[in-house]
Amino acid sequence: MTRSDPDAPKRLALIASKGTLDWAYPPFILATAGAAMGWEVGIFFTFYGLPLLCHDIKAAVSPLGNPAMPMKMPFGSPGFQGIDWPIPTVLMSIPGFNAMTTGLMKKQFHNKGVASLEELRETAVDLDVQLIGCQMTMDVFGFKKEDFIESCVIGGAATFLEFASEAEVSLFV
Repeated sequence: MTRSDPDAPKRLALIASKGTLDWAYPPFILATAGAAMGWEVGIFFTFYGLPLLCHDIKAAVSPLGNPAMPMKMPFGSPGFQGIDWPIPTVLMSIPGFNAMTTGLMKKQFHNKGVASLEELRETAVDLDVQLIGCQMTMDVFGFKKEDFIESCVIGGAATFLEFASEAEVSLFV
């Protein structure tokens, strides 16, 4: 099938350039939704998004630099869980605070039935989403192909642009 074929599936091209917990979800959610709808989907992982292709995803979240992030507790009574806890900036610099907020966010996702990043990535692989790791980023940050899951391909910008050139939807997330 060619892209000019009216029966060809739609194509979604995503660029994932961030690897924090809150920025790692959108490309996988969009990719799996598109693929579940029968679209051809490709994600180009570059810069800080590239570690999302590592065997173990170590995505964390930091409230520092993210002032819109509400802090809800994933435990306690419904009323307690419903409070938006303002986080004083001074607390954000305490060692271990990022690990705590990451744990709380993961617990909140789990409580709400949201799949983990690993589960979403596995679903993307099962749905034949093309996962493209950026060769230049690998070189700059010292990654090797063995650091990544087997189902990803390594390529440069040209590899992704070839895919994206025929996409109906292209997003930078």
